[in-house]
This record gives sequence, structure tokens and C-alpha cells, in this order.
Amino acid sequence: MRKLLQSLVLLFLFIASDAIAQDRVVTGTVTAQEDGLPIPGVTVRVKGETTGTSSGTDGKYSIRVSGASPILQFSFIGYTTRELPVPPSNVLNVALRTDAQQLGEVVVTAFGIARSRNQVPYAAQQVTGEEVSKTRTNNFVQNLSGRVAGLDIKQTNSLGGSTNVVLRGTKSITGDNQALFVVDGVPYNNANNNTADQRTARGGYDYGNSAADINPDNIESITVLKGAAASALYGSQGANGVILITTKKGAKGLGITVNSSISVSQVDRTTFAEYQKEYGAGYGALYEDPSGYFLYRDVDGDGTQDLVAPLLEDASYGGPFNPNLMVYQWDSFIPSSPTFGQPRPWVAAENDPYDFFETPVSTNNSIFIDAGLDKGTFKLGYTRADDEGYMPNSRITKNLVNFGGTYNITPKLTAQASINFSNIDGEGRYGTGYDGAGGRNLMTNFRQWWQVNVD
Repeated sequence: MRKLLQSLVLLFLFIASDAIAQDRVVTGTVTAQEDGLPIPGVTVRVKGETTGTSSGTDGKYSIRVSGASPILQFSFIGYTTRELPVPPSNVLNVALRTDAQQLGEVVVTAFGIARSRNQVPYAAQQVTGEEVSKTRTNNFVQNLSGRVAGLDIKQTNSLGGSTNVVLRGTKSITGDNQALFVVDGVPYNNANNNTADQRTARGGYDYGNSAADINPDNIESITVLKGAAASALYGSQGANGVILITTKKGAKGLGITVNSSISVSQVDRTTFAEYQKEYGAGYGALYEDPSGYFLYRDVDGDGTQDLVAPLLEDASYGGPFNPNLMVYQWDSFIPSSPTFGQPRPWVAAENDPYDFFETPVSTNNSIFIDAGLDKGTFKLGYTRADDEGYMPNSRITKNLVNFGGTYNITPKLTAQASINFSNIDGEGRYGTGYDGAGGRNLMTNFRQWWQVNVD
């Protein structure tokens, strides 16, 4: 019995070692999952071993493997690595899927030329279009904040306001420090056309800049070129660095993409000005009545002097609130007011400026159609964005249309064209800066010039 058992063990080891030592030649073709075209230069390795090869110009490969169940690894820059067991037929065809996370390994340089990162002699960093459109806003530029080293982005908090994009610090004291935007090889005018007063923190309106109108749903990738050598590619326009945007192209077959989002905002009460509720209009005991806190006039013509709030003052260091005092206030002199010609109790307003603001609801909807045949591709997209403001009757509406197409004239020559149309309609934009009595920036009034007895 013991001899029989030993014989069986030896037989098993012999069969196993024979199977492990058996060599096979595995062949196949590597293609792209999106369009089915062959991919040359794909690395093919046997998992756990140093044996490897690469696919040829036609995507075909051949590799020798050993063992009972070898596993092959297929990897290529910009595509997801796949691991597959070798089938009994020894023929293994593989389709690789584009990996957006690896786009950083391939850099799109000037004029749409793609290079691997180690071939680029200057600083370049890439961000995918998915990253800047994941959080849906009406200004994709702010979504670049924190994603690129050395990129400083500052955006005003006004509705539809401009965004300041500076790469590697300020380079000019008096000149423009904005980075140059380039869309599909075409320089994009991102100049700020606001008035000189507005740009120097005096009163005015911030109408934004053009980069905010680039459709994030149409962006394939963003390459930020930061070095002097990169800027030289675009001449003096690129002296402050270049943000290079490559838009999406149509893919083989027919595709329809729909994006929709809705967002609700609210004023943060913890950061808003706090108003005292003890003293009303005035600068102290400087006026006409015996207490010194009010004007003293015969308003109703009965021959008796009446208390009148010092309406021309813009502060609230006046008379202490007292509900037993009847005082003529601003609404006593407005014919359309319900309290016209009547005094009111001297009390703090029930609603302070915080209650003036509204809860805005913003929507962003887009649809893209793309298609491709052997000779060319096209894409057509429409985006509608409605951005409501915190103040009554304030809104920005954007209508963006994007069209692009390619045509393969010869195997080595491709023609490409694109059209981008934007229509921006604004109403009730916020004033900015120190506006004094201009009234365009209500926050100037709410924070600095305010009578807390005014509702």
C-alpha cells in the first residue's frame, strides 16, 4: 500500500511539472474599445514574470508563456490596464478602454500636438474635462482652483463676476497678469472690460470675462503651461502662462449625452453684519428736541412740535428705542406709504437687511449629440444655464451652442473646424466696490450706512 501511494505521488508531481514546463505561444490583437482601431506599442507581459513584448503597428502581438494558467497584462499610456487569463486556444484579442485618470501622462501642447510628459521640456499639468464639470457651476474656471500647482484663482462674489487667473505669481505691477486661454489652438480673449472705477475698487458693475462662458461640458482636457518656454509658443500673449483647452471630438457611432443639475444657495447668517437693536438714527444728542436726539418740527400743523427722526443721517448712534415715543419717520413723508402723515412708535425694525436677500435656485442643463464614420466625426451641443442671484430681480441666463467636425481627407491629413456661440443675458447685476451714495452696491449701504429703525 505504501509503495502504491508513493508511486501515485511521483506520478502527480511528474504530470504537474510537465504542465508547468510546457511552453505555448499566445497571439492576438489589441484594439481601442471606443473605435475598434488597433493600438500599436501596447506592453504585453506575463504576470509575475519578466517576460514581455509589445504590439506592432497593426496592434498584433505574440508572446511565449509557460505554466498551466498564465495571466497576461496589457498596459498603454492613457488606457486602463487589463489582466486576462490565456484561453486554451492560445488566441487572446483585447480591447482597452480609455482611462481619464491617466490623461496626465499624455500632455497636449501647443497647436493640439500630443506628447508624453517626459518629452515636454517645460512645466505642464493637465486636468480632465470631467474634473471641471463634475461640480456644475456657471463659471468652470473656479473649478480649477486647487487642482494645478502655482495657479491662483480669485473670483468676485458678484453675480456673473470676473475671475482673476494668475500663474506663478504677479509679474507686472501696472499691466495685465491674466493667463492666456487657448481653445483648440485659438487664443481666447479673456480681457476684463469693466470700467476703470470698477477695476480700482470704486463703484461700478462687474460684467465678468469671456473664459467663464466656455462650456465645461464641451471640454476634453485642460493643459496648464507654466514655463517661459511654454509661453514662448504663443509669443507675448502667453507671457503670463497659458491655459490650453482641448474640446471634445465626435466618436465612432452615435452618442447622446444629457447633463442636468439644480443648486440652491443661502446667505450665511454667521458671516453677515450684526445690527444692534437699542439705538436709532442719528449721531448722538446733536439735534433740536429737548433730548437732542430728534428734529423738532410741527409736521401735522396743530401748533405742537413733533419728534422727527434725523432722516439725512446715515448712522444709528441716535436716540434709544422707546415704544412710547411717537416719531415721524421716512415712511411718514411718502404719499404711497400706508403710514403717510402719521408718526410711528420709536422701535427697531422688525426685518433687518438680512431679510432682504432671497434664496436663489440655479439650473444647468445640456445635451450633446456626437457621431462618427470612417471619414469623419461631428458633435453638436446646447447648454442652458439660469443663475439666480441673492437679490430680488437678479439673474444671469446663458445659452451656449457648440459645433465641431473633423474630416479625414487622406490617411495623413485631417481637416477640423468648430463654432462656439454664447449669448449672455443679465438683469439686476450687483454693484461692486465703494460706491458711496451711488446705491449700486447695496452691501455698502447695508454694512456702513444704515438706520436700524428702517425696515
